[in-house]
Amino acid sequence: MHLTTTVLRRTLLALLVSAALYVTYNQLTGLTHNDWYESNTLDTQIHEQVIQEASSEGLLIKENASVREAVAQIEEFANFDAFPTRRVMATGYTAGMESTGKEPGHPAYGLTYSGVPVSRDVYSTIAADPDVFPIGTVLFIPGYGYGVVADTGSAIQGEIIDLYYDTVEDVFAEWGKKEVDVYIIQEGNGQLSEDEFRAFQENRAVDGFTPPV
Repeated sequence: MHLTTTVLRRTLLALLVSAALYVTYNQLTGLTHNDWYESNTLDTQIHEQVIQEASSEGLLIKENASVREAVAQIEEFANFDAFPTRRVMATGYTAGMESTGKEPGHPAYGLTYSGVPVSRDVYSTIAADPDVFPIGTVLFIPGYGYGVVADTGSAIQGEIIDLYYDTVEDVFAEWGKKEVDVYIIQEGNGQLSEDEFRAFQENRAVDGFTPPV
């Protein structure tokens, strides 16, 4: 009984202190609860309007856009003219036996040389010769999207890159093998972590990189 009374007293005291602080703050600032509500609502509306305007102008990749739609949007609105280019032979690969010699269940299945899991999205994992494009290098490949060098391969020597796709059918249907001029967006330092790759994937800006000086 004594414990219950003590708890009630402390709760009542806390409520009284909170009420006193609230009243004092309102008197000092002149703000009411409605003012806070209206201010927060306005801030939210402004934020949403900015996002909508940016999206409508092509500055942000549209939410829920497919990879093809996102790449088309980037190619329409982004300007890569200030970035250096390099002509390469681009092929496609998968995580499967036909490309890596590994099957599902293998401890290294689906993992790139850098340790980052393979991924096909607006920013995809690709393989390259690290003497040409160090691990962590970001390329823009017209028709494919951003490729982040995360992998290597015994057959990937010199001016060759290997673009990741989920299936062999996707490789043949969407790419095959072709020469292409790629844009060197950001040169890597030889390493790539999952957090770094995730940060790339979360970048929704169509033209989210600063050209080199």
